[in-house]
Amino acid sequence: MLAGNQTFVVEFTLQGLSEDPQVRALLSVLFVLLYLTAIVGNGLIIILITVSPGLHTPMYFFLVNLALLDIMCTTTVIPKLLESSLIQLDTISYQGCLAQIFFLIWSLASELLLLTVMAFDRYVAICQPLRYGTIMSWPLCTLLAIGVWTITLVNTSVNTGLMARLNFCGPNHIQHFLCEVPSLLLLSCSSTVINNVMIIMADIYFGVVNFILTMTSYGYIVASILRIRSASGKRRAFNTCSSHLLVVTLYYSTVIYNYLIPGSGEDNAKDNGKVVTVLYTAVSPALNPLIYTLRNKDVKAALQKVAPVSW
Repeated sequence: MLAGNQTFVVEFTLQGLSEDPQVRALLSVLFVLLYLTAIVGNGLIIILITVSPGLHTPMYFFLVNLALLDIMCTTTVIPKLLESSLIQLDTISYQGCLAQIFFLIWSLASELLLLTVMAFDRYVAICQPLRYGTIMSWPLCTLLAIGVWTITLVNTSVNTGLMARLNFCGPNHIQHFLCEVPSLLLLSCSSTVINNVMIIMADIYFGVVNFILTMTSYGYIVASILRIRSASGKRRAFNTCSSHLLVVTLYYSTVIYNYLIPGSGEDNAKDNGKVVTVLYTAVSPALNPLIYTLRNKDVKAALQKVAPVSW
């Protein structure tokens, strides 16, 4: 697109995970399996909780929201990644790039906020069991869920809107297999000061603050469990939060590692960043349903009622 003597970018070129055709083929098979596992597994979780009255509790209500976010996240990334790997179509339109940024930011920020809410739910269940029903009422749970989606939607709209105002008039090769805000800012020929300030603010709130709140909840949970005298009581208390703790560990470890990668532009750092991105956009959404199914007796019991097989 031309404006006077200046050329503006109308599409971007994404960098694949590998240039080797055989590696691309193997990765394509892997991503198809991960995507199908994520869609089927999270879809099954949503349906199972919806049709099982015994699972109509705050914990599983938030789990439905987590499953929806996992589907959104992996659907935003994997189909385009498969397109690049299978037919080597590594270009993405300007509008498509902004759309990918929008839904990726929305899903990832929402998941960070939701994990904090779920940690608070587990804190109340273990540390305030007699008041659990009063504190975690359905009006509050609904309000928390709406807050998660709305707060992150506002953040996403602001950041995507700030990206849309930028001009891209030079190189159009993104050093990643997806559209991310930091990668795109490097290609802009406009001032990105406001964008960088908003990124720092969002990182502090959604990353640092929510991590501290989540860890605080689990600090109280661990202290409460240690005060239980019987081994069976400790085991029951730990089982109520073990699945969520495993998901939190998996998700935050990849996100934190991604932020700790040096931004020196070295190939090794870039490759590490790609691997970590795959972990929290493809692997984590596929593993979450398995974690909650295999480690949760209530879910397995409900699944056996819906589809009676040997579990």
